[in-house]
Amino acid sequence: MPKRSIHVQEPTAEKAVEQSAELLARFDAIRAELKVPESFPPEVESEAKAAADAPELPDRDETAVAFLTIDPPGSMDLDQALHIERAGGGYRVRYAIADVPAFVRAGGAVDAETRRRGQTVYAPDQRTPLHPPVLSEDAASLLPDQTRPAFVWDMTLKADGEGTDVTVYRAMVRSTDRFDYEGVQKAIDDGSADERLMLLKEVGQKRIEFERRRGGASLPMPEQEVNEDHQGHYRLYFRPPVEVEDWNAQISLMTGMAAAEMMIKAKVGILRTMPAPDQNAVDRFRHASRALGIEWEQGTPYGEFLRTLDRTNPKHLALIHEATTLFRGAGYTPFDGELPEETEHAAVAYPYAHVTAPLRRLVDRFGLAICEALSASAEAPGWAREALPSLPEIMAASDKVANGVERACADAVEAAALEDRVGEVFDAMVVDKREKGGAVVQVQDPAVLANAEGQNQLGTAVKVKLLEATVATGTVRFEIVH
Repeated sequence: MPKRSIHVQEPTAEKAVEQSAELLARFDAIRAELKVPESFPPEVESEAKAAADAPELPDRDETAVAFLTIDPPGSMDLDQALHIERAGGGYRVRYAIADVPAFVRAGGAVDAETRRRGQTVYAPDQRTPLHPPVLSEDAASLLPDQTRPAFVWDMTLKADGEGTDVTVYRAMVRSTDRFDYEGVQKAIDDGSADERLMLLKEVGQKRIEFERRRGGASLPMPEQEVNEDHQGHYRLYFRPPVEVEDWNAQISLMTGMAAAEMMIKAKVGILRTMPAPDQNAVDRFRHASRALGIEWEQGTPYGEFLRTLDRTNPKHLALIHEATTLFRGAGYTPFDGELPEETEHAAVAYPYAHVTAPLRRLVDRFGLAICEALSASAEAPGWAREALPSLPEIMAASDKVANGVERACADAVEAAALEDRVGEVFDAMVVDKREKGGAVVQVQDPAVLANAEGQNQLGTAVKVKLLEATVATGTVRFEIVH
């Protein structure tokens, strides 16, 4: 499905320049307010350049394997490359992950700076990378037709998609093809995709079925995206997902589950955990489904029920927003020598660890190094073990910043899309209620999620009048009129 852009009157050239400048100033202000790091210190850039010129490369050579990457168009920080083939009545999946430890010396300037940053922070006008671009967008990135060091997760699956064996090793790899999600989806749908991509669909669907059997859950929340067009205008979309994103995500989930198993067996590592929702939260969600007239059969797990919801149906969309209460409390749980009380990620319905995005997320570098050592029956590296207790706090702080930047920037673009339309009335749907009164409404055209004064039932279609749209503060307010 194509992206649905907002439909507003095109601003005049003069107005567009003014609005773009206003948004860029707001984006800068947001980064300053949230203390997003700016340029890398000279000593960090210098160390990164030296590492790019002389990394610690593995001896093993897997460049004969035709790996491929699937990422959004224009991405340069490519963490993962994939190869799938049939093997022994099942499948062999090789998942190459960027070998960041080959370039980052423990205790060095780059290591210290990445611990200060925690993760890459994305805004509509720029990204603030975790690593200097000489590494994240060049020497360490799994770019096409480049030989790169990687951690290769070599996984054997049965015909039903369940895993039987996993090994992890460092090797030199070469990506032969660079794809984007929509292009892959089109190729699979029209039959022009090669076997690797067709097997991604096959394995992805079987892993989704395995997730159902486990009782796993994912929240089908519409994704609001901010994109810059060729004229420098920023646009909002509720982006319809394509199936290949789910299939590809299953490969990453499978890798994270394998990593968690290794760590738990060796009693050392760091897990991504999330508690199961308590009974009160489940009961409230069930009450909301009844109130909205959506049947949830007794005995059906909430994860299976969520898969039946249609994000284009107003009542279902309201229930999807209500379901966010079931997905709270995620965090990082380190351990060394003794297993923690909580080892499972409730939404995955399995133990899980982050190891597939080391260019963009700090914690993955340590998990990868630990798993590679464990796979070789070696001791986990001391530098990785020593860092484990400090990682939850670093990641929690960086998550707060990254999420804050994303939401505040989207708010600013919403305000820019609406600033000349104060007083107009829009079609909307009530998707949530505020504790202190008022509602949250989703306007489809333009793609806006905002507060509204007044009350109405969840999942109902309403008319809302725009009261305020201020770019400088990212404020958008509506009033439910009928």
